[in-house]
Amino acid sequence: MIELTERAAKHVTDYLNNRGHGEGIRVGIRTAGCSGLAYVLEFVDEPDSVDEKFESNGVNIFVDPKSMVYLDGLLMDYVVEGLNEGFKFTNPNKKGECGCGESFTV
Repeated sequence: MIELTERAAKHVTDYLNNRGHGEGIRVGIRTAGCSGLAYVLEFVDEPDSVDEKFESNGVNIFVDPKSMVYLDGLLMDYVVEGLNEGFKFTNPNKKGECGCGESFTV
């Protein structure tokens, strides 16, 4: 299961409303960074038939089966820290991350 905090869900909903269309967001991973894996977010206009679908705080979340192994239990928040803002990922599968926080290992 993947969950969004209320703050993250509001951010995604506002963005989808401004965009004018979309079924939700896709959360996945890709090989990148110092530690090996990085999160990927994209808007979904048409879900893939193999995607797993979750709903959290009114937002549809889609995950491809290969990424689900690494993302099961993920909690996404949207945080503002000083001049920086963005999604914060709390992943129970993560074993470590690089110094800059852009990638992680499982």
